[in-house]
Amino acid sequence: MERIAEHPILGAKEKGREVSFTFDGKQLKGFEDEPIAIALKANGVMIHRYTKKEHKPRGIFCAIGRCTDCVMVVDGKPNVRTCVTPLKEGMDIRTQDGVEAAEIKEGEGA
Repeated sequence: MERIAEHPILGAKEKGREVSFTFDGKQLKGFEDEPIAIALKANGVMIHRYTKKEHKPRGIFCAIGRCTDCVMVVDGKPNVRTCVTPLKEGMDIRTQDGVEAAEIKEGEGA
């Protein structure tokens, strides 16, 4: 999968160090401080959430933090805009249902 090299708002950045994170329980790698959405795309992840009413998949749309298509549950916090949130070592990133998901407590599944 091709990595997005330049963000329309954040611009081009030097690659940070390689870090590990989990996506729906699966261990993945990305580069520290790149937007979470870019790390996910580089790992082949295109679906970030599902709509509440019709359960339709959503992913990167605006890539500038204005819409809610890329929101995910990050470290237990729902509605994190992954297109503008920097990746950090050990983050727990989960697919979100809707845009009003309750916080996930440590040890609970998504």
